[in-house]
Amino acid sequence: MKQRIAHIALVVHDYDEAISFYTQKLRFRLIEDTKLSETKRWVLVAPEGATECCLLLAKAATDEQASRVGNQTGGRVFLFLYTDNFWRDYHQMIADGINFIRPPVQETYGIVAVFEDLYGNLWDLLEPTSGNTTTDLS
Repeated sequence: MKQRIAHIALVVHDYDEAISFYTQKLRFRLIEDTKLSETKRWVLVAPEGATECCLLLAKAATDEQASRVGNQTGGRVFLFLYTDNFWRDYHQMIADGINFIRPPVQETYGIVAVFEDLYGNLWDLLEPTSGNTTTDLS
């Protein structure tokens, strides 16, 4: 049996502001933006070079969903953005106005810093240590 995670739903307030943030600030690719109804779209974004999993930007449709925007994991880091060049991406993200809430640190598994997206979800920017098979980018 072969399985994989195809998409991760990220609850957002507005499709267009989320698309703008992810494509302009994080420089993700807009993979799909299909209108499903007057209020619902199928919007997929992914980092350059990503071939497996992408984010499904899902507009909150109820008050309960809206209450989760920006805090889908109760304040823990939610998503992990791996890079092959931490400092290149870190400096570009700073220049693009990304807010880092924890500075870069060298850990045994790689160099990492925590940033937040436009809604406050926490992300790790991580360059894995060479040879670390649990975080290998190849």
